[in-house]
This record gives sequence, C-alpha cells and structure tokens, in this order.
Amino acid sequence: METPVNPLRQPVGFPLPDWTPRPLPPRTSMGGRFCRVEPLDTDRHAAQLFDACALDAEGRNWTYLGYGPFADFDSYRTWMAGVVAGSDPLFHAVVDAATGRAVGVAAYLRIDRGSGVIEVGHLNFSPLMQRSPVATEAMALMMRRAFDELGYRRYEWKCDSLNAPSRAAAERLGFTYEGTFRQAIVYKGRNRDTAWYSITDREWPAIRAAFGAWLDPANFDADGRQIRRLSDLRLSPSPEPR
Repeated sequence: METPVNPLRQPVGFPLPDWTPRPLPPRTSMGGRFCRVEPLDTDRHAAQLFDACALDAEGRNWTYLGYGPFADFDSYRTWMAGVVAGSDPLFHAVVDAATGRAVGVAAYLRIDRGSGVIEVGHLNFSPLMQRSPVATEAMALMMRRAFDELGYRRYEWKCDSLNAPSRAAAERLGFTYEGTFRQAIVYKGRNRDTAWYSITDREWPAIRAAFGAWLDPANFDADGRQIRRLSDLRLSPSPEPR
C-alpha cells in the first residue's frame, strides 16, 4: 500500500475518515464449544479458581504476575474482591464447558477507546487449562469480541521478556513481536524488561480463520488430540486496512 502524503508532501498515516472511539467491553459472557469466558465474580468463582490454581504446587504461574501466590483462600478471595468491580482491568473467569468449573483468569486492560487499542493480560491458566483447547478457545473468544464485536484496531500482549512460556504462547496465537521495552517495570522487588506483541485488524481475518479451522471438531482425533497445529493453519493476512 502506497504511503499517503499531505499537502506539504510529507508522508502520513493512512486515513481513517469514519473512525469513532470504540466502546468498552461489556460485562457479558462469551461462549464457545470448550469454554465460556465470563466476568469474574467472587462468590461464583473464587473457590473454584483457588482450588484450580493450587494444583500448581510450585507456584510457577505466579512468578511473572504482579501479585500472588496467596497463602490461603481468604487472602485470594480478598484480592479478587478488590479487582472484580473494575472496568480496566476487566477481569474474566474461564469456565470449562465440560465441568462447569472456573479454571483460569484473563483480563482486558489498558483500554484506549480513542485509538482502538486493547490489551489482554493478567493471564493465569491453571494446570486444568494449560495445553488444552480451553486455553486456545478462551483467547480466540476474547480476540473476537475485541475485533468483531467492538471494532478495535489493535490487540496487545505484553509480558516479562524472560517469561519464555508467555512469549511462545503469544507467537502460537498469531501475535507479532514488536520489541522489548528495557527496564519498563519494577515488580516484586525486581526489574522487568517488557516484550511487546500485537495483532492488528488487518491481520485478524487470517488469524480468525486459523482459529476456526483449529477448533473445528474435525481437527481432533478420538482421544481429543489436535491433528493440525494452529500455526500451520494460519493464512496470509489481508492487506486491506480498516
């Protein structure tokens, strides 16, 4: 796509003549075949999530989060009660459709309605959710809401640059690495260099198609194992901007 120029012959960004600020994500559930992503509720989810996270006996899931681990249920419930009412971050529970139990947490955050930018973060996938279709579908549902329902232009993923599992997950899901912000954050008494990833609305149609093909029942064998990898199903991104 040719770069536009202004009357002074300076290169400028492509025009968005019909752009309007995007709405905030609603506090409603998102449903799929393997899971449901619903607004976090202390009374409904706290006990289930505490039990699910306790299966991570070493506490590995908490290493790169800015809070936790929690010594007991009361402290975990108190933390959750303090975040459920917020709209940014807007926390969600991931509920396994097969069991009806909450198995993980995810949130929308750093929501920039004017520019159409939204981030996914605060990811805490318990062992009941890791490396399962539930995890992939939950992320697909949250992307679909951001792009298809709400019309955001950019979807971000950020993590500690030393968090190798998070970086691998971002790349598997179709995010593009954009760079590392050095000494960006101090948390838990240590430095964090932050790795930035994103998906844009121009890339989303190809990524959405790959999610659809991967989540199709035909892509799983009789034992529930994937037949084709998500990365193998990803198509070339559309060149057309919004």
